[in-house]
Amino acid sequence: MTNAFYKTTKELAELGLSGLPGELKSSDHLIYSSPATLYFNSPGAKGFGVKRAGLAVPESVMLLVSPGCCGRNTSLFRTAPEYKDKFFFQLLDDTDIVTGRHLTKIPQAAEELLQTLEISGKARPSAIMICITCVDALLGTDMERVCRKVTEKTGVPAVACYMYALTREKRLPPMAAVRTSVYSLLEKVEKRNSADINILGYFTPLFDSSEIYPLMKSIGVKNIRELSRAKTFEEYKEMSKANFSLVLNPEARAAAQDMQDRLGIPFIELLRLYRIDKIHNQYKSLGDALGANLDDAEYFEKARRVIDDFKTKHGAVTFSVGEITNGDPIEMSLMLVEEGFKVSEIFATVGELNFRFLKRLASLSPDTKVYSNLSPSMMHFIAKEPVDICIGSDAMYYHPGVPSVEWCDDNQPFGYDGVEKLFERLDIALSQNENI
Repeated sequence: MTNAFYKTTKELAELGLSGLPGELKSSDHLIYSSPATLYFNSPGAKGFGVKRAGLAVPESVMLLVSPGCCGRNTSLFRTAPEYKDKFFFQLLDDTDIVTGRHLTKIPQAAEELLQTLEISGKARPSAIMICITCVDALLGTDMERVCRKVTEKTGVPAVACYMYALTREKRLPPMAAVRTSVYSLLEKVEKRNSADINILGYFTPLFDSSEIYPLMKSIGVKNIRELSRAKTFEEYKEMSKANFSLVLNPEARAAAQDMQDRLGIPFIELLRLYRIDKIHNQYKSLGDALGANLDDAEYFEKARRVIDDFKTKHGAVTFSVGEITNGDPIEMSLMLVEEGFKVSEIFATVGELNFRFLKRLASLSPDTKVYSNLSPSMMHFIAKEPVDICIGSDAMYYHPGVPSVEWCDDNQPFGYDGVEKLFERLDIALSQNENI
């Protein structure tokens, strides 16, 4: 009988990053899109795929230039009230795909889009986000030139969004590229004397309760801006006035570098972590970089109490940890093991960033199994041992009926506040199961 492929953390640590087996590299095999992976592997992915992300610019609209098969999933978003009158389509036929003649039609399609909005009494958009697919990747389309033509014809800034699944394994994958696109409309301005900062990384805001806000205010920061909190294009442009940016997601690094080069806004990168001692160290390093003292003692102690209360109430718990979560599954698993819990299995993509966490995890929990969600062998997945609770939508899929915490809200957890919320939800899930 065929089994789902996995390696233990010990085996992976011994192989090293360069020796990862092909089964754990999505570029080395066919992609298996189970219901567990459609959340992030499909053009119509739940959460923020390229199409939804491109519309993060306030008051913008999107022209999706694609064959019908690529655009059909967008109908899911069009049913949401906030995306009504946001999506428009330029469908490609076989001749377009073979000859590339559709490129000359894009400026006219953009003009017709504006006319449609005007006739229906809608406001003129701030920008036209032109989303293109693998068709244009294969054709080698110069989208910057096409966008210039659209801007010349319509008078509205046009920006390209690349829904290129072919570039997922490249230096600038689609979700990193689209982050660069959505900030590309910012223009250089004279900085204010007051301390303004941007938070980059996500298309939705951090939870309001995150400690990062009061910590930044405590050292004199006046305005903290996030793309997702900008309601108008004018508010969006205020991000150009920042003295520096905090980058909370590695996928925003290229965007932050572009803003530094174009706008003169330097950036500091932080990781989303769940080990509270490392969260403390990171805040200390941030304070040192800013020449300030970030006093996080009360937040550290509160998070410590929440974890300890969970351990006292539920005792030894065995986890299955997935990657469709707001966090890195290997770092999160390391936190759980360091806190005395057992992690039976992890569904994860192993890369350069999280391999250091895996090596530490291997020393503490060498038998933890690591599966690749995208391996076709996952069709044959059978759990090797029972688990008490799952974290992540994919882990939930593989363990139906087991208490679970989805942990992939739109609002983003960060720092101690994220740790507290995670354990509070784990407590609720286990307590509800005990009462059944």
